[in-house]
Amino acid sequence: MTDNTAGGDVRLAGISKHYGTFTAVHPLDLTIPQGSFFALLGASGCGKTTTLRMIAGLEEPSTGTVSLGDRDVTQLPPYKRPVNTVFQSYALFPHMDIFENIAFGLRRRGIKSVKKQVDEMIELVQLGEHTRKKPHQLSGGQQQRVAVARALINHPQVLLLDEPLGALDLKLRRQMQLELKRIQTEVGITFVHVTHDQEEAMTMADTVAVMNAGRVEQLGAPAELYENPRTTFVANFLGTSNLIEASVESAGDDVVVSAAGTALRLPAARCSTTPRSGGKLLVGVRPEKISLVPAEEEHTVGAGRNKITGTIADSSFIGVSTQFVVDSAVCPELEVYVQNIERDARLVPGARVVLHWNPEHTFGLDAAQDIDAGVETVEESA
Repeated sequence: MTDNTAGGDVRLAGISKHYGTFTAVHPLDLTIPQGSFFALLGASGCGKTTTLRMIAGLEEPSTGTVSLGDRDVTQLPPYKRPVNTVFQSYALFPHMDIFENIAFGLRRRGIKSVKKQVDEMIELVQLGEHTRKKPHQLSGGQQQRVAVARALINHPQVLLLDEPLGALDLKLRRQMQLELKRIQTEVGITFVHVTHDQEEAMTMADTVAVMNAGRVEQLGAPAELYENPRTTFVANFLGTSNLIEASVESAGDDVVVSAAGTALRLPAARCSTTPRSGGKLLVGVRPEKISLVPAEEEHTVGAGRNKITGTIADSSFIGVSTQFVVDSAVCPELEVYVQNIERDARLVPGARVVLHWNPEHTFGLDAAQDIDAGVETVEESA
């Protein structure tokens, strides 16, 4: 194993993968900065795992190169790359205890005195009292930590994580997200994490690449992707977005659009395409940015806010918030999330309401795109 002090970014240049006539990954240029926690996020079949496997050397690229630092590793077999992978299945040795599972990589390389290094790893992943247990005696989250420790003890330059939390229940998965982030911060090596779980990617990663159909749709910090999606796929796949089909009335620093006779405003800087008078635009706003008042209280809404009138079609009490679906001529089924601070008993299905929000919280997307791209169906999320 190469010493990881060489370091360096992971660089993919023109990398692609074809299986016969099917293209799993279209030519891709990607730089993963050294020491970062990087997530490849997308639905199943989007090419994220194939990309990870090409970094690991488990899959040969059809075109392009994989470099670690200044070193082209495209032709190197997996065991010669300074990379380790943690899979969803963990792949622990059932007959070995936790100590020996973690020590395996060192022993295979002929290192005799392993105790100090193994003890350090056991401390890092906080499994001190479980050292002599077998994998089947541990919870899923503990097994996950053993798999991470076993990979990290080899001091790879890059740790690849392929859906590593997929088998865990929700509560444990959230704990492990924080745990993995802590470990990555402590060891400071590059983590590349593949997931289909938006919340997981946003909780853990410094940078997220949203993949769709073998291409990176958008790359950036989680907050940037969420607040400023550049495509309908990203707007819908990362959380929920209300997308309203509108006509551009005027375009300056402030863009004014019209939807079903209602005027809405948004900053030109938040448009992914250049708005032109007479053109079309998809206007987006996140459900939690919208406030809701009964129609008879419209006069309480401050001047300069975007306003839409509609009727509550449905409401769901989620605990921290109540989620409303509002039907309006401007847009069917607008979603609004209202925090449960002071619940208004008048906000019930059938009630006429005014939705209002700050124009600054509105974004604009190219209207030529599929408005439903990235919306998860029940079958997909099952």
